[in-house]
Amino acid sequence: MRKFRFGIDIDGTVTCPTSLLPHINEQFGCNLVLDDIIEYDLTKAFPITEEEFYTWYKQAESTIYATSPAQEYAKMILTDWQQHYELYYISARGENVIDCTHNWFEQQAIPFDHIELIGSHHKVETAKKFNVDAFFEDKHDNAVDIHEALSIPVLLFDTPYNRQPIPEGVIRVHSWQEADEWIKKHFPTEQLMNK
Repeated sequence: MRKFRFGIDIDGTVTCPTSLLPHINEQFGCNLVLDDIIEYDLTKAFPITEEEFYTWYKQAESTIYATSPAQEYAKMILTDWQQHYELYYISARGENVIDCTHNWFEQQAIPFDHIELIGSHHKVETAKKFNVDAFFEDKHDNAVDIHEALSIPVLLFDTPYNRQPIPEGVIRVHSWQEADEWIKKHFPTEQLMNK
């Protein structure tokens, strides 16, 4: 029997959605907290042009990714899942940070079967190519697009910037523990079925 395969976003899903904020606050003299970020586009939360932000971000991204903390329980649950499911990370990060991304997973001891950095938020084709059975995401429109295009469940990790309405089939979760409960109920493994 083939293992179920999960497509998993990295930033804001495996890593804490607050990972960027200390870097932004230091660079731009802000005092932002997660509740201030009510849109995915961070430049809407403080007075800066998109161009200025992305120029800085390109220079800082390796440092940001290398120092991002993992979400609470992510490592424990993903380590447990690795025995039963295939873990395919599909991220909007670019190929330029592949080494730093692999290093982060190794340093954090978070398991993976494959890491795909696509350099774009358009993940439908990649999720389709890898034939994932469920997806984990923090970006609202990605979650909706993936669910609607592929008819698979997408677990949306709740944040202030993704609280728009969601269709049935996109499941809002507030923690990795909640995601784990949902997955074990809907994607039972042989071990669970034999209990």
